[in-house]
Amino acid sequence: MSHPTNTGTTVKPSGPGAGQPFQFTLEAKRRRELPTAPVPETAKGPEVPAVGYVLDEIADGIFWLGDGSYQTMFVVTDDGVIAIDAPPTLGHNILRAMDRVTRKPVTSVIYSHHHSDHVGAMSIYPESAPRYAQRATAERLQLLADPDRPLATQVFDDTITIEAGEHTLRMDYPGPNHSEGNSFIYASNQRVLMLVDVIFPGWVPFSNLALSAFVPGFIRMHELALDYAFDHLVSGHATRPGTPQDVRVQLEYMSDLRTTAEAALSSVDLAATMASVDTTNVWAVFRAYLDAVAAQTADELVPRWKDRLGGADVFTPPNAWAMAESLRLDLNSLGPFGTRP
Repeated sequence: MSHPTNTGTTVKPSGPGAGQPFQFTLEAKRRRELPTAPVPETAKGPEVPAVGYVLDEIADGIFWLGDGSYQTMFVVTDDGVIAIDAPPTLGHNILRAMDRVTRKPVTSVIYSHHHSDHVGAMSIYPESAPRYAQRATAERLQLLADPDRPLATQVFDDTITIEAGEHTLRMDYPGPNHSEGNSFIYASNQRVLMLVDVIFPGWVPFSNLALSAFVPGFIRMHELALDYAFDHLVSGHATRPGTPQDVRVQLEYMSDLRTTAEAALSSVDLAATMASVDTTNVWAVFRAYLDAVAAQTADELVPRWKDRLGGADVFTPPNAWAMAESLRLDLNSLGPFGTRP
């Protein structure tokens, strides 16, 4: 791009690569242009109408709301509406959806966790409504001081329950997982479970295992989810509500990912991988090794999963990278970088 000067002339960039896009931009463009695998039917959800969202009463008084990428739920009780999360992509459509089914006010608000892509519009709810959050989430909200994510007023450590007529919502926190504070939200009478950013019904997990703070805890949440008696899962992402079978399938994917990545940590040909690497550049060494582990893992996994879960060819490589790092750093499976004899 030319740069105007105060003389009215222009100065053109010079030097190697002048006037050309950066190599990373070109590489990103190349990846975008690659074809992706067809989306399996099980990954597809209902068509989103012109209003911008789908509204479905998945159980008595419990309404699922999705826009094709984000999803949440709200509960209409005898006393009022319990609102859970507020993804900005849904934003005020949440209030419009509520108005379609009830004139009752929002009487309670629940944070699943603190990430703004799920709760960045919490300020749409009445300031007077109590706001529930696990302690780690409440502390993070306090540190961030975001006016669109008002502070929690009801803070719990392990478990808390909201009783509202025939509806009982129990929030359980089993420990760090996708994020510290990310909690189960369970309506036992209606057999509905909400767990955000862990299960992606019909799809592989989002890139880098959803950027999870503690991957072993992220995996454990799959197992813990199956301890709940539920028919419907509200997952925060993807195109449709989930089921227990979706949890089982993703747990199978995660187990396959872990086993394959752990094998790759030790089986990647280190000498061949480093042959063209400047080994005086320690970051280049680790990038080459971890990229090779992720690539070998993805080469094995993608053919097994591309017809079962959406996006297997897109996000298995970064998921393999994240799994390999968790195996190394959390579980001490260090491959060629283990304890020197």
